[in-house]
Amino acid sequence: MQIEKDTVVQFKYTITELDGTELESNRDAEPVAYLHGHDNMMPGVEAALAGKNVGDSFTVELEPAQTYGEIRENAEQRILAKHLQDEKGTKKWKAGMTAVVNTEQGQREVTVIKVGKFMVTVDLNHPMAGKTLNFALEVIDVRQATPEEIQHGHAHGVGGHHH
Repeated sequence: MQIEKDTVVQFKYTITELDGTELESNRDAEPVAYLHGHDNMMPGVEAALAGKNVGDSFTVELEPAQTYGEIRENAEQRILAKHLQDEKGTKKWKAGMTAVVNTEQGQREVTVIKVGKFMVTVDLNHPMAGKTLNFALEVIDVRQATPEEIQHGHAHGVGGHHH
């Protein structure tokens, strides 16, 4: 089945800088799942996957506007340190570390700029904002979305949304 609007796509990815430095990958994890054509994926990645089939594997170079966005000046905010999260359960935050913060728009990855006793200043730009990146993509599965997934506007199940 070909990737088109209202299909659920599962894929694996590796993101690298143009010099080949690996930044992120789900090679050894569950594939990402999303509902194609419903703004659930970075525009550049979704466009690159359109028309592909299970087993297709390729690399695409994407500009910041197609992925994590351009760097926004003055995108700093002070928040309580207790609101910062990471996979390691970090308690002592330092400048340069990345963390996740829950916002009204969902989780957001931020970079720590300055640490005080209770408050932390963070850069709200995604750590990969402003970078042209290479995305190595492998299509693992494509299926027709269920009526419920289309109604909800996102994929359910492995790699997707869980209610």
